Amino acid sequence: MSKAHKIDLLNRSVDYFKKGDQFDKEEFEQDVLFHPNVIESFQKFDRNYRRENELELADNFDISAQAVKQQARAFKSVLKLDKNFHIYIHGRRDMIEKGYDEVNGKKFYKLYFDEES
Repeated sequence: MSKAHKIDLLNRSVDYFKKGDQFDKEEFEQDVLFHPNVIESFQKFDRNYRRENELELADNFDISAQAVKQQARAFKSVLKLDKNFHIYIHGRRDMIEKGYDEVNGKKFYKLYFDEES
């Protein structure tokens, strides 16, 4: 998973917790993760975490707005490229395209936008 995809996933996760009063694991998987391989990876991590830490966690629980607000500050939405560029990603992952230029051997991101300010 690319760094841009990870940032997008974190942004969707924060939005899910900000907008909801109740966490539902199945709903979270479908609405936030939605890619089958990401859901499978999340479920595997969840099973392993519960087993290794001998925890019984609820799949549904009330969401604390204060906890979400505090945690959201810790998430980084900055994609750092070499030492030259920082791209701030706050949503719309579909507006960013990653590629590789065969001619000069460099990776690139293509950004789409409607207005410049």
